[in-house]
Amino acid sequence: MNLSYFIAKRTSSSKKGTAFTGLVKTISVLSIALSLGIMIVAVAIVTGFQKEIREKTIGFGSHIQINLYDITVNVGKPIDANQDFIDELSKAEGIKHIQVYAHQAGIIKTDDEIHGVIMKGVSTDFDWDYFNKYLTEGSVPIINDSLPSNEILISKQIANKLYLSVGDPLFLYFIQEDMRNVRRFIISGIYETGLEELDKLFVLGDLKHIQRINRWASNQVGGYEVIIKDFSRLDEMQDFVMENISYELYARTIKELYPQIFDWLDLLDMNVYVILILMIIVASINMITCLLISVLEKTNMIGILKTLGANNSLVIRVFLINAMFLIFRGLIWGNILGLGVCFVQSYFGIITLSQESYFVSVVPINFDFMFFAFLNIGTFVISFLMLILPSLIITKIPPIKAIRLS
Repeated sequence: MNLSYFIAKRTSSSKKGTAFTGLVKTISVLSIALSLGIMIVAVAIVTGFQKEIREKTIGFGSHIQINLYDITVNVGKPIDANQDFIDELSKAEGIKHIQVYAHQAGIIKTDDEIHGVIMKGVSTDFDWDYFNKYLTEGSVPIINDSLPSNEILISKQIANKLYLSVGDPLFLYFIQEDMRNVRRFIISGIYETGLEELDKLFVLGDLKHIQRINRWASNQVGGYEVIIKDFSRLDEMQDFVMENISYELYARTIKELYPQIFDWLDLLDMNVYVILILMIIVASINMITCLLISVLEKTNMIGILKTLGANNSLVIRVFLINAMFLIFRGLIWGNILGLGVCFVQSYFGIITLSQESYFVSVVPINFDFMFFAFLNIGTFVISFLMLILPSLIITKIPPIKAIRLS
């Protein structure tokens, strides 16, 4: 057995020592546990919040949209739905689904109210999983390949403002140059995502209505939506799509479509960095204090070891290994504390939020165990490195004076 490890283990398990030293060690362990626990909870909440808002935004516009270069959010020239690159993109690793869509601005009019919206026209290939998740009433529209469906999906915010409910008729006026088109729909369902700016804007219906309003052919659409498997590869997949589509088309990411939302989410990372730095500083200071007090308490042992021939390196390792034991104990309790709070919040949703202000009704939790592992490793490494410099005080203690001090 390594001599420094043997001595450290014996001294750490020894009951000898002042009550003050024991209190300092307990405080050091608690500081590491609390610091790590707070870091785990902070990271889980912030990344969970970012993931929740990101997924809600993506639900309205997918990860990547393919359009003509002169496309705008409301009006644009159509493109042919039968593009050669679609099959190749669909088979590509990293791409989950491709669907057609079109946008058309309109006004919903009732007897007492009017409200401007954007109708998102979708076809039979549309993935309804997202809106099924946020349905509060009714069902999503049933769309087929033959006749246009008169069913439409609206948000709870629009329904409340216009006093509409499932099954009610809805008149949607599409304003165009030198002409006015009106369509009568039946509300099939009502959704609520919590993203107020998008909820009050989008209604979903059959793409064939937009094709007829704009006098497009049945094979003409506003563009394509590409859903990918891994959001972290968004820029990489955008480059891949750009390389495979024709020159007159352009692929835009959801970050480009809604930059204000994603810039805001990126700012939340700064809050996490501040918390991590502060917590690691607190834990490190407490460990340094504990090390210095341990050195003062065990001055006699240091003198005896040096008298018996131990070099400074061996004695320093004894104290650093002792500190490692405390750090490990702190990490264990910190994981129990942090993950425990996260599991309770994830399964019981104890802490709630105002959805109007935060876009979510319950504090979200994201379990990224790889990130938690990095937190543990980072806390241990930084705390340990912070102890190396204070431990050099041992080299300044003469053996004879150390024994006399005892």
